[in-house]
Amino acid sequence: MSAESISLTGKVLGAMLYYPPSSPEVSALIALFETDDWAESWPCVSDEARAQASEYFRQISSADERLDDAFQRLFVGPYALPAPPWGSVYLDKESVVFGDSTLTLRQWMRENGIEPHLTQAEPEDHIGLLLMMAAWLAENSPALLNEFLTMHLLPWAGRYLELLRQKAEHPFYVGVAALAESTLCGWKQQRGLEVNAVDLYF
Repeated sequence: MSAESISLTGKVLGAMLYYPPSSPEVSALIALFETDDWAESWPCVSDEARAQASEYFRQISSADERLDDAFQRLFVGPYALPAPPWGSVYLDKESVVFGDSTLTLRQWMRENGIEPHLTQAEPEDHIGLLLMMAAWLAENSPALLNEFLTMHLLPWAGRYLELLRQKAEHPFYVGVAALAESTLCGWKQQRGLEVNAVDLYF
């Protein structure tokens, strides 16, 4: 698979799962996804997932819940998040934020000279940040991309996206989850990646 495909899809999916819907990074994307203009050019996704995501995205404006409220509920709190977006919640036995798997990712980034640009003190293993990091690696350090995907993103991302799809209760995030699930499967298949099964705790 071309690095361009991962760069494009990683940036878009990462932004939609990291930034608030009213942010400049996401508001223009939402307007695009409410049309069907994106669907034909979206790479590495199954036809079924493309159609499913399109159907959900067409329901955004008629949803009962405001999109910003859905983002708050799913990614910020104050109540327990139904699908926590941090890898260590799934990979660490205690299901904690800033767990051992976060420290392992941080060490890997340090060893490879990757500097995260975080706006606040937060774990580097947020799903949105990792998708955008995959896009950055595809553009800047493609030799590291497969290792990053198999070690730090793919072992838990499928479980997170499955939970998000089940519990999002807003068509935008159900659509993003369906699209991301299929896209990551496409990355894995087209790059021929073997991902070791790991114990997941959430």
